[in-house]
Amino acid sequence: MKTLLLLVSFFWQTAQQPVVVDSAVQQKTIHPMVEKGGFPVDADSTIFLFKGIGPYSLEERAARVREKLTALENVNLDITPLKVEYNQEVNDILCQDQIILSINDADAQALGLSRRATTEYYKDLLKNALTQEEEGFSNLLFVNIGIALLIIGLFIFGLKYYNRLFRLLAFKLQAQKGKVFKGFKVKQYELLTVEKQLLIAGWLLTVAKYALLLFIIYLLLPALFALFPWTQGLANKLIHYVVDPLVALGHKIVGYIPNLLFIIVIVVILKYFLKLLSFFKKEVATGRLEIKGFYPEWASPTFNIVRAIFIALAFIGIWPLLPMSNSEIFKGVSTFFGLLVALGGAGAFSNIIAGLVITYMRSFKIGDRVKIGEVIGDVKEKALLNTKIKTIKNEIITIPNSQMINSHTINYTTANEEEGLILHTTVTIGYDVPWREVHKLLVEAALATEHIKKKPHPFVLQTSLDDFYVSYQLNARTREIQKMALIYSELHKNIQDKFNEAGVEIMSPHYGAHRDGNQSTIPQSYLPEDYRAPSFRIKTEE
Repeated sequence: MKTLLLLVSFFWQTAQQPVVVDSAVQQKTIHPMVEKGGFPVDADSTIFLFKGIGPYSLEERAARVREKLTALENVNLDITPLKVEYNQEVNDILCQDQIILSINDADAQALGLSRRATTEYYKDLLKNALTQEEEGFSNLLFVNIGIALLIIGLFIFGLKYYNRLFRLLAFKLQAQKGKVFKGFKVKQYELLTVEKQLLIAGWLLTVAKYALLLFIIYLLLPALFALFPWTQGLANKLIHYVVDPLVALGHKIVGYIPNLLFIIVIVVILKYFLKLLSFFKKEVATGRLEIKGFYPEWASPTFNIVRAIFIALAFIGIWPLLPMSNSEIFKGVSTFFGLLVALGGAGAFSNIIAGLVITYMRSFKIGDRVKIGEVIGDVKEKALLNTKIKTIKNEIITIPNSQMINSHTINYTTANEEEGLILHTTVTIGYDVPWREVHKLLVEAALATEHIKKKPHPFVLQTSLDDFYVSYQLNARTREIQKMALIYSELHKNIQDKFNEAGVEIMSPHYGAHRDGNQSTIPQSYLPEDYRAPSFRIKTEE
């Protein structure tokens, strides 16, 4: 019902407006009642004049009548005969046992009639309007059925060409093999072959085909339901299921535009600021820009630290502007991940901090020969969490940075930058061998060793005078620190050769002889020519 039951409008202050009445009541003069403050409800050419009743205002009464008529229309168009119940205070007009309108004395006074006559008058108006709508609907029903069948027929007919369209698109996809679809590689690994790409594209095309078909069917259903009054409510619901979320989403998007612009400004400023920092990093790292007290190897780690700080600050500024950032779910998830990082990342953070400290301590750099604890080798990789050392046995040893910060580090490469690294080895010789001869033999052994520098000259240090022997430490310089093991091996061989050629035993003698004064352990060359070992003194008593 399109006139009386759906399109009910309310007008206030009708005393200044012309009054339109139905042909059935044109003989009645109601202008005076309008001037008295009656409240009209306009349903096409039918006017009801209300007065306030009980706690309900004029507008509330009119709104309640409109709601009841609309609900009645949505239930059924078959209108049972209207009934009237006459009560002491008001008369009720009922339809399908539901009160449509209550007439009081004020309403009757507005028409200048009695309450009973006014009730019959409004009953006739409703009956005539409903009857006209029902007759119009009967004539229109066959037209709407035809339209519905036409829509269904066109849909079924269109399915044929719809399927042809997607088959054509599938053939077009296959034709792009080797053109658009060439496979996808990450470095040397082929992540997606051509066949897999075509399979994924075909699957996406199938999903799009059925998703679009369902969407078309969903749009057709409201069009079909709207043709029949008893399904118009369902049609409106289906339309609202689509329109309401889209409208709400549109409002949210429009309302989010200021925040989005602010986020874009932050991201753009951050992007170009980091580009500026990257430029200065390259200048410092290559040595073109020199800063007093700032070493080139500090450029990359400093850039990474500053970049992380500014990205964190930008994220803090963007976080409150993100959608759902204030929701309880968002807060709970962020708190959970923060707790995981706090509990599981303590060791990682200690290694990161240790890595930064080591970097700025400049203890070593990649390629240096170092000794860390008991590990000797070349530095192959420096990271925030650990450092990798390649030993002379080609072993790769990973040392956590937190462990390195607690142990001493010897950098052989740094010592080589001046006059060369000093290699040293110790031999113990008895007191019976003159120390000058030992010095001479050790120096000759060093000079005979390959990769030992002639200048500065090798030298010997007597590190201790022990009970039975003297400790002689040979010191010699070299610049071939990568060949330390070979140089030590050859040096030891030359020491053995030189001492054997000179008839000097490399041993640490321990004396256990009985002495009667005993021959002195001082070398013979230091003793007088007439030296004789003292004899035992024996004293007898009678």
